[in-house]
Amino acid sequence: MNRAKLKETSSVPDVISNTSCLIALDHIGRLSLLKDVYGKILITKEVAEEFGHALPGDWIKVVEVDNAEYCRILSLFVDRGEASTIALAIERTGSLTILDDGKARKLADSLDVNYTGLLGVVLKTKKMGIVDSVSAILQELTSAGFRMGKNVEQEVLRLAGEE
Repeated sequence: MNRAKLKETSSVPDVISNTSCLIALDHIGRLSLLKDVYGKILITKEVAEEFGHALPGDWIKVVEVDNAEYCRILSLFVDRGEASTIALAIERTGSLTILDDGKARKLADSLDVNYTGLLGVVLKTKKMGIVDSVSAILQELTSAGFRMGKNVEQEVLRLAGEE
């Protein structure tokens, strides 16, 4: 029984976040949603520096990218935080990366890096029963300066069953 539990735990993919998701959720006092959904989040030192605040608890872990050359090459296309996030995702096969920037997502696509965004995280909180209203979180995010198109907002609300 313990062996099965260990196997199940080890199959959980690493979740690596870029800075934008951390900042947006922190601004609305809901950073802990990441912990509620994923348990543990990995970030790079570049992302920690961009975040600029003390990290809460031990559920956000700062890890180094083993191959600095990945970061150097990727930073030719995206900013340092996004480059290090994608580089770490390349090193950690099967991981899930949280990215919102369009250029970073295109780069992740071209490198076969799995990703979601802040709105995907918010949808997951509803599907998991962590929050009752995606609409309320979207309103909080908008008030805090997070920008999304009206079509995107409507699609997220549709997927959440809150049309």
